Amino acid sequence: MSDSPQTSTDGRDETANERADRNWEELMQELRVMQTGTQVLSGFLLAVAFQPRFTELDELQRGLYIVLVVLAGLATILALTPVGMHRVLFGRRRKPELVRTASRIVKTTLVVVGALSVGVVTLIVDFTLGRAAATVVLALGAVLVLGLWVFVPMIMRRA
Repeated sequence: MSDSPQTSTDGRDETANERADRNWEELMQELRVMQTGTQVLSGFLLAVAFQPRFTELDELQRGLYIVLVVLAGLATILALTPVGMHRVLFGRRRKPELVRTASRIVKTTLVVVGALSVGVVTLIVDFTLGRAAATVVLALGAVLVLGLWVFVPMIMRRA
């Protein structure tokens, strides 16, 4: 990529490096938001195992709990990956490539955080209200995440 100003469809007059810097900052802000939510959910999951009623979880609930703990760990690792990549590549003039790769990682992190969020609510509802209510919450949560995170942006892109 050259350092000359680029003509783009968004009307910005910026160099490739300026665009990469701006996109990097936007990605980092998105990761900060995801990190907070992931930390809250991870903290909740860690605390659950030390509660007296944890032994009351049935086999399916314990299995879901373990899956959620793994998803929380994966979300944390994924969210930190762009930062680690930046440290390794810092000063090597690879920011446009870093932004493209980090963007893909952030999309993957969103999928994991979405599954984690819906899963945590499902576990809580299953434990407190029962399996039927949890199944409804799981389905509604999945539809809500897909609708808001996939279909609404698709509709907006077409408009």
